[in-house]
Amino acid sequence: MAAKRIVLNAVSYHGKGAIEEIPGIAQREGFKKVFVASDPDLIQFGVTGKVTDLLDQAQIDYTVYSDIKPNPTIENVQNGVKAFKEAGADSIIAIGGGSSMDTAKAIGIIITNPEHEDVRSLEGEVGTKNHAVPTIAVPTTAGTAAEVTINYVITDLEKERKFVCVDPHDIPAYAVVDPDMMSSMPKGLTAATGMDALTHAIEGYITNGAWELTDMFHLKAIELISKNLRKAVENDPEGREAMALAQYVAGMGFSNVGLGIDHSMAHTLSAHYDTPHGVACAMFLPIAMAFNRDATGERYREIARAMGVEGVDDMSQEEYRDAAIAAVKQLSVDVGIPTVNEKIREEDLDQLATDALNDACYPGNPREATKEEVIAMFRQLMA
Repeated sequence: MAAKRIVLNAVSYHGKGAIEEIPGIAQREGFKKVFVASDPDLIQFGVTGKVTDLLDQAQIDYTVYSDIKPNPTIENVQNGVKAFKEAGADSIIAIGGGSSMDTAKAIGIIITNPEHEDVRSLEGEVGTKNHAVPTIAVPTTAGTAAEVTINYVITDLEKERKFVCVDPHDIPAYAVVDPDMMSSMPKGLTAATGMDALTHAIEGYITNGAWELTDMFHLKAIELISKNLRKAVENDPEGREAMALAQYVAGMGFSNVGLGIDHSMAHTLSAHYDTPHGVACAMFLPIAMAFNRDATGERYREIARAMGVEGVDDMSQEEYRDAAIAAVKQLSVDVGIPTVNEKIREEDLDQLATDALNDACYPGNPREATKEEVIAMFRQLMA
């Protein structure tokens, strides 16, 4: 049996005020010129400035790169590589959600592995030779956990698809998880990213590669999310702080064991219709859980327990599986996730299913799916 592997950040900082550690990290690491990757909205609303102000005070030289889209493209990455070289940078601070993090990861990998400058050749597990540029990751959403994962996702506009890159060399050296950086998230984004984190935890817990160490992370993340996401959506500070931790804990798990069909379908939905990733994951979560239920043994009992369902030990297998799915559905409804995607067209279903089955997340699913079964799941989201 092959050895099991866990890849995590070298160091992570958590809690209110954690960003104040950043100048000291940069100075200890000897960074001469920092490449700050952040999206335009975060710059406009002063979120990125919370970090760059600290760099200014410490007299640390930096340049800001903001050509980043919600679903980052090959072009965003290639422009970033060019900008990094022109700036003479030696390090990266990625500030944002999954989009900023994923763009920064791809840039950091290509700078040290220039043979992959086409970007497409990074798809899957390609075995890059060198670790990415030293990176500090500062999340502004409580969902993607991109700051602690070895995955990133890039959109190929030409081929209308997203591709997943899995590479231990891309993990940021430092994660700085400060709930104050997440306080400006609007309700809808808080809900979507929180449900993305729940999807990571549930899929990671039932995926083929799950084992004791990752089970521990995933069950704790499910518990934290079920207790705190509703509060976070209402901008309760305690809820936000708990969600900042919960999404990171989920990332510690799923990054190392993979995901499943929910994410493969969500990637496809986002690539074809630009549906926000967290919303796509949340819409599919009860559907995918219903599909996988018979391939999960007793695991839905523990999901239901972590979701706060009482009396699970007195339930039959069918009952606790129903209870787990019902608890997820209720949380999704409570935080305002839509149940219908009006953009899906009948004539697109065959391609959507084909792309989902070819996605890098699909092989981790505990149950194999036919194209017809995947089409049926997409159809459940149609108006």
